[in-house]
Amino acid sequence: MIYLSNHIHLQILEKNSSNKNIYFLIYSLLSFLAVLFIISCNPTKYVPQNETLLDKNHITINNDGIKKAELEPYIRQKPNKRIFGTRFHLGLYNLSNIEKQKWPHTWLREIGEEPVIYDPYSTEKSREQIESYVESKGYFDRKVTDTVETAARKSEVYYTVNLTTPYTIRNLYYEIADTTIRKLVYHDSVGCLIIRGKPFDVDVLQDEKSRIERTIKDKGFYNFSGDHIYFNIDSTIGNRQVNIFYGVKKYSTLNNYNRAILVNHPIYSVNRVYIFPDFVPKDALEGGTEYLRNLDTIEYKGYYFIKARKDESKLNYDVIVQSLYLKPGSPYSLSNTEQSQTHLLSLKIFRLVKIFYTELPGQLNEQFTELKVDCNIQLTLLSQQSFRVEVEGTHTEGNLGGALNLIYSHKNLFHGAELFNLKLKGAYEALSQKQYQLRSSQEFGAETSLRFPKFLLPFIKKEDFIRKYNPTTTLLAAYNYQSLPFYTRTIANATFGYNWYGGKFVTHMVNPVQLNFVRLPKDKIHPDFQTRIDTTPYLAYSYKSVMILGSNYSFIFNDQQLQRSKDYRFIRINVEASGNILRLLGNLTGTRDSLGSYNIFKQPFAQYVRADIDMRYNRIINDVSSVVFRGFIGAGIPYGNSIEMPFEKQYFGGGANGIRAWQVRSLGPGSYRSPDEDAGTETLNIPYQTANIKLEANAEYRFNLFWILEGALFLDVGNIWTTNKKDNSRPGSLFKFNKFYDDLAVGTGLGLRFDLDFVLLRADVGMKLRDPGIQTGSKWVTDWSEYSDPYGYDGQVFTLVVGIGYPF
Repeated sequence: MIYLSNHIHLQILEKNSSNKNIYFLIYSLLSFLAVLFIISCNPTKYVPQNETLLDKNHITINNDGIKKAELEPYIRQKPNKRIFGTRFHLGLYNLSNIEKQKWPHTWLREIGEEPVIYDPYSTEKSREQIESYVESKGYFDRKVTDTVETAARKSEVYYTVNLTTPYTIRNLYYEIADTTIRKLVYHDSVGCLIIRGKPFDVDVLQDEKSRIERTIKDKGFYNFSGDHIYFNIDSTIGNRQVNIFYGVKKYSTLNNYNRAILVNHPIYSVNRVYIFPDFVPKDALEGGTEYLRNLDTIEYKGYYFIKARKDESKLNYDVIVQSLYLKPGSPYSLSNTEQSQTHLLSLKIFRLVKIFYTELPGQLNEQFTELKVDCNIQLTLLSQQSFRVEVEGTHTEGNLGGALNLIYSHKNLFHGAELFNLKLKGAYEALSQKQYQLRSSQEFGAETSLRFPKFLLPFIKKEDFIRKYNPTTTLLAAYNYQSLPFYTRTIANATFGYNWYGGKFVTHMVNPVQLNFVRLPKDKIHPDFQTRIDTTPYLAYSYKSVMILGSNYSFIFNDQQLQRSKDYRFIRINVEASGNILRLLGNLTGTRDSLGSYNIFKQPFAQYVRADIDMRYNRIINDVSSVVFRGFIGAGIPYGNSIEMPFEKQYFGGGANGIRAWQVRSLGPGSYRSPDEDAGTETLNIPYQTANIKLEANAEYRFNLFWILEGALFLDVGNIWTTNKKDNSRPGSLFKFNKFYDDLAVGTGLGLRFDLDFVLLRADVGMKLRDPGIQTGSKWVTDWSEYSDPYGYDGQVFTLVVGIGYPF
């Protein structure tokens, strides 16, 4: 398997060939878009004579009770898709010669979109559907008209919707002959969605039907369906009001004489639960009766496990039982069935989970009767052990390299669905700094993790708790050796943490123990970089050996569904603290060094608090475009045993997932500019700017182009700041409420994405619009020629970043 690194970044550092390449890329992209724009200016190229192109649909409503967005889905004929106001895909189609069947003409027609010819019949049907919709919202005496205006072989359709006051609900009457269901509906009437005095709305009735259907099916009514529920509407009572008759039909069955009779709906209880812990569909289909004869049945805690006699999977049955919401003897429940399936799949050891019921023989009559069903759970296991090799191609800051990962996984290590992973990594990267002997960087490391489908500590093993929250415990240990051109360091870490669900879209993560050892031997630091550390206090406190012992908590909300056609939101809140326990031990033992810092095992430790929030909103515009907004706020405060936060915990600006017009770690902090940059030189050519406050906002307009190609237009705003008032080595870096907005960097740009199904490759070209590092005059970049010389950027107005996946 071949993978690409997610940290690919290329900064245009020179003014010669690199800038020529990026300018060529920009000009080519803009020229391509310009050509398509010109072509799209003749959209009627392939519109037949005596026909017109559907140009636009317009909707006018005289009442705020209904929004235009509600009516747009009911318009059957849509104009050609637009990107930036142009018919991009129609332009591609028009590039072809429809009389030719060879490439590229057939390909252009395939990736493009043929002209949408105005159809009067579709307009009439759209008007009828709009009428039907507004009537369903209580506007019984509505009036919907349509008109068409045609000019230059293009037609625009105008839908005019005239609405009066909607009908409201006066009374709700129940018509339920089934006495058992009647009690259930009356008892649940508080949750009824139909409210007296509210406008009549068919969608509310449908939602109520779905709600009460699930409520009834959760109480044991296995054969109940929404078809048994009906609503009768009486709109003749006057005063623009309606009465609603809420009815539930009886159950229809055949008696002993084969005649149809109506009886109360039967309640079903679960008789037995049969579990197939290693079900192989192929063997079951091909084996037939021979397959059934080779099965053994074992009763365990009231459940019946059925497996092949030679089954060696050795899966602990407790793992399955604690995931089930279904119990023998309990009433049938649709929700419990769905939750059981979801929980079993979350164990990540089953490829397929199928739950179905079999009705047992029983006789219904006019009196109440309880029937039984057997529950069958078929579990198809994933391969328990796997080994894979990953080859990564890297392209970091202009340096080419590669990495080799060896990964071993075991999904049932102790026969309790424990997921074990072991990863060995080696990476090499050739560097472009020819003036130094260090021409490459190497990285070697090992990482191992073990996830348990329960809480280890405290010993909460109650099955009800596990079913409700689906908890997991993760143990992780890793060691990493990095040999970089300017220093060498080793990082060892260990983590003990919990993960559980707090709702449909909510996840909680707590790591009570996070231990990191960072060693940065002074004899492994490049002399030039050591000089910079010695003359820069914040570097001196950041780049040093340190121990980090702390805890963190993360709250994650994500309502993204598999259907990409819906808007979704993502929120992540992270809070962490470090060093408090070690500081307490230091106070007790008095292990303070000559500089006043406390050490544990002769190792200084970090003490800080850090919190940040990442918010994203994806708004779907149409089937080919969307806009994504992101906001990030983060701050870390060192105290006690630390003057600065550890380098690994500081924030940075720029890069492929931040302000893309700046190289990673080259932006800020604040309005600070390195003296080397002002001189037009960079001794080590190493971007190293970090700080402990970060504000960032991003907006990205994404659109599908053709084939596997997608495009993006983005705007990035933000910066980083420090809170250390004594950091005189970086003037302008301090965060101040009354001037932080003047330190905001602004960048924009265009991007291309290549969707290869298994991976999405990304190339973004960022352009600086506002640079807080400009010391005199306006900070808005208005003249590129003036920008490159006085401020020592050597033409670095543009930055090309290459990455994997979307930036956010």
